[in-house]
Order: sequence, then C-alpha cells, then structure tokens
Amino acid sequence: MRDLEEMGPVDYLVIEFPSGRMTGEGFPLLVDLVDRGIIRILDLRFVRKRPDGSVEAAVLADFDGDGELDLAVFEGASSGLVGADDVAEVGDLLEAGSAAAVLVYENVWAAPLAVALRRGGAQLVASERIPVQALLAALDAAEAGTAQPVGR
Repeated sequence: MRDLEEMGPVDYLVIEFPSGRMTGEGFPLLVDLVDRGIIRILDLRFVRKRPDGSVEAAVLADFDGDGELDLAVFEGASSGLVGADDVAEVGDLLEAGSAAAVLVYENVWAAPLAVALRRGGAQLVASERIPVQALLAALDAAEAGTAQPVGR
C-alpha cells in the first residue's frame, strides 16, 4: 500500500443484493472508475447471509451461473482491511438469503488536495455521506419554504 501520507480519503460502501442476486450491472462502471484513476480499490469482499441466518464471506464466483468467473477483474483486490468482525457486522445488516459487496476504496482524485491540506497542518474533523433521499427531501422542503437541515 502506498505511503499513507500520500493517500486520498478512504471510504467504504456496503451494497446489499436482495435474494443474493448479483447481476454485475454496476461492475463495469466500477472498473471504469479505477481505470480513470478516480478511485483505487483497497478491499472488495462479498458476504452472504444464508436463509438460516448464518453469515459467510463469499469467494469471487460465477454469480450469474453462466460458467465463467464474473468478477475476475477484482480477483486479488484484498488488503485485509475487511476482517472477520467486519463480515459479521455486515451480516447483521443483511436480510436472510441476501448477499452484499463490501468495497473499501481510496478517493485518488482527492489525494493532491488531501496531501496539501495535511502538509499545511489541516485535519479532517467531520465527514458524512448525504443519502440522495435526504438531499431530495431537503430540496423539497426548501422549495416549500419549510427548510430543514440536509441529512436529518
């Protein structure tokens, strides 16, 4: 892994696939983000929650049943950042019979800004992702004259 002082901000996503159905529709877009240097995948793990509630880390596999490894491009995308405790926590979030992708990624696009700010002594004191639904609700409230804080 690159020197931590030279890295951009790191985020994670947990994306649930109801009924364990992974179509792979978004994966080419993820590859495009990597290819364009916008993000760098630090870890990508798959988690399954069986109908009986047991949770396991899933291996890269033939998710659509066509006989080919669907996610070969992501093979080896593991830094060890997502551990067994994380897999268990993700399992608690999932519905029985579903699966999830856990993606840890560096925002490469923001690395030069982050490095410059750190060199100047700045530090991040808060960060939060605003869900699209909360943003839409705040815009609707502002339009109606009943403004409310975004994300609340």
